Amino acid sequence: MIAQKWLSRARRALLAGGAAVGLTAGLLAGTAATSQAATQEPCDIYAAGGTPCVAAHSTTRALYGAYNGPLYQVRRASDSTTRDIGVLSAGGFANAAAQDSFCASTSCVVTVIYDQSGRGNNLTQAPAGGAAGGPDTLANANAAPITVGGHAAYGVYVAPGTGYRDDNTSGVATGDQPEGMYAILDGNHYGGACCFDYGNAETSNTDTGNGHMEAIYFGNSKVWGSGTGNGPWVMADQENGLFSGVNAGYNANDPTVSDRFLTAMVKGGPNQWAIRAGNAQSGSLSTYYSGVRPNVSGYNPMHKEGAIILGIGGDNSKSSAGTFYEGVMTSGYPSDATENAVQANITAVGYNTSSSSGALQAGSRISLQATTACCTSDYIRHDDADTKVVISPITASSTTLAKADATWIVHPGLANSSCFSFESANNSGQYLRHYNYELYLEAYDGSTVSAQDATFCAQTGHNGQGYSFQSSNYPTKYLRHYNFTVYIASNGGSNSWDSSTGWSDDTSWLVDQPWS
Repeated sequence: MIAQKWLSRARRALLAGGAAVGLTAGLLAGTAATSQAATQEPCDIYAAGGTPCVAAHSTTRALYGAYNGPLYQVRRASDSTTRDIGVLSAGGFANAAAQDSFCASTSCVVTVIYDQSGRGNNLTQAPAGGAAGGPDTLANANAAPITVGGHAAYGVYVAPGTGYRDDNTSGVATGDQPEGMYAILDGNHYGGACCFDYGNAETSNTDTGNGHMEAIYFGNSKVWGSGTGNGPWVMADQENGLFSGVNAGYNANDPTVSDRFLTAMVKGGPNQWAIRAGNAQSGSLSTYYSGVRPNVSGYNPMHKEGAIILGIGGDNSKSSAGTFYEGVMTSGYPSDATENAVQANITAVGYNTSSSSGALQAGSRISLQATTACCTSDYIRHDDADTKVVISPITASSTTLAKADATWIVHPGLANSSCFSFESANNSGQYLRHYNYELYLEAYDGSTVSAQDATFCAQTGHNGQGYSFQSSNYPTKYLRHYNFTVYIASNGGSNSWDSSTGWSDDTSWLVDQPWS
């Protein structure tokens, strides 16, 4: 075991005051039903505008009013069987309960995201490419719970290393042909590496030169381009460049965005392209750029190849992160009026998170309060100085940073959907995880070990208050604070933090209103 360094009272006081230093070709899709659609969904709107969808991907809802086929497929770890997840009714929302039942007491990954257009442009596990080996990791099916239209649903949670692709598509733009695309993303889950993309890419999985891609990029990388503020930004990956406007590098009209649910759009045709974006919950689109191709050699004309990627770059660069809910690609350059009508559909559909107080509910934000008599003003928080997880006092007068450090987003367990995982509210993609029995804040990397270490099963609190949280892969050990540091600990054992003295109190936690 690694020797532990105890948190001093002086350092604990600094934490309470927030003085710590801050930190970062697949299966055929089901066909649409033949009955008349009751409503117009995004692909119906695009078709009416003369720019029909050639690919339509979503794990949350139907993108045609008549679509009644599968949205995506999951595979469970317990027996490697798969299940298609469809819609509740034609043109409706995902049947998340079917996933919950199928994945109960085990973990599931998303194996296929079906194309609703009928062209068979399904997204499956990405193979190796020029930038990185493969196949890529598949997304944990339970990691991004939301509600849409008041119904439970799941997004595609892309951790570094996760990627989906289709290199043999039908109808997707090639060469300098015009196209459009949009994606609904989690605006608070992003990375600074290359590249969280959705759109048109190389069919060879290698970088074949400038202008061979046209995809939505979302993140805060400044290597090729940027906008105002510190990011994240919506940009266009046109290969060997993330463009925020006509210039390579900085463009002042591309703002930092912070919407929890984000509509991101890119469209391109002969010597013209545009970036548009908006809040997917309310309001209209803003145009961040509309004009000629970048003033760099190789982008006019374009040399698009027609593969489709999600979560990766064209050469399988897979070091970034993000969450995808829905997206389409079109034939032809959509008008602003058509895109505005699509945005109105998106905002009306009701993307949202859920909230809860005093209970554990997927998607809710919570704070976890100690119940031991010494420490009832203390909450579990991450220590910005070294990523360790500790307890320290949090009050109304605590700093904004301290309050945010003590706030967690509840997810179905990454390794067992009947349990829970806790994501930092202010460090997107990073979870409570044990290592050598001590708790740390670490990014979920998509691996089985990472999922197990970050999964905790709730039981009635050992002292009768709140909850006790059992380690998924060490079932005799529970989350415990000891000397103001958080461990997984058993009731008696060889480690000092396994002491039976105070164990019932130290392993019992109240679920409180989120501090941030």
